[in-house]
Amino acid sequence: METQKVEQQPRKKESFMSPARKSEDDQVILLSSKEGSTLISEDVVAKIAGLAVREIEGVHDLVPFGASQTIQSIAQQFRGDEKRDIGVRVEVGKVETAIDIRVITDYGKSIPEIAEQVRTNVTQRIHLMTGLRVKEVNIEVVDLYFEEHRRRQTTLEPRVQ
Repeated sequence: METQKVEQQPRKKESFMSPARKSEDDQVILLSSKEGSTLISEDVVAKIAGLAVREIEGVHDLVPFGASQTIQSIAQQFRGDEKRDIGVRVEVGKVETAIDIRVITDYGKSIPEIAEQVRTNVTQRIHLMTGLRVKEVNIEVVDLYFEEHRRRQTTLEPRVQ
């Protein structure tokens, strides 16, 4: 199967890498051949990254980017949906992607080790599943999770009976 590259078209939104040609449904055309094109949505790449982050021990949770992801997270919780792509932002080009991630890590764990494991896992999962080369994975640790705080909250006697 012979694969041809897709022509680049400038993207209107700000990007920190080579732009990709997009369809009307905001899907990225990765490959085009005589047999057809492969389209993968940025949302799919974000979900893969979100799941890959959650696979790492020491990552307690992902944290939404801004108000829109916070509202989306609340809506997903209300519907009972899993929030796979909350806390992940992606930019996808023809052959590469860059990813921003916001996390809460467990207290007592090595943040540099967690970050390296996250980068490795996200890079491997995205490349394996999409064929994209991950240009960068930026990680922002925004808080620490304390296990003993949660245990203390569940064992406290109620103030009133």
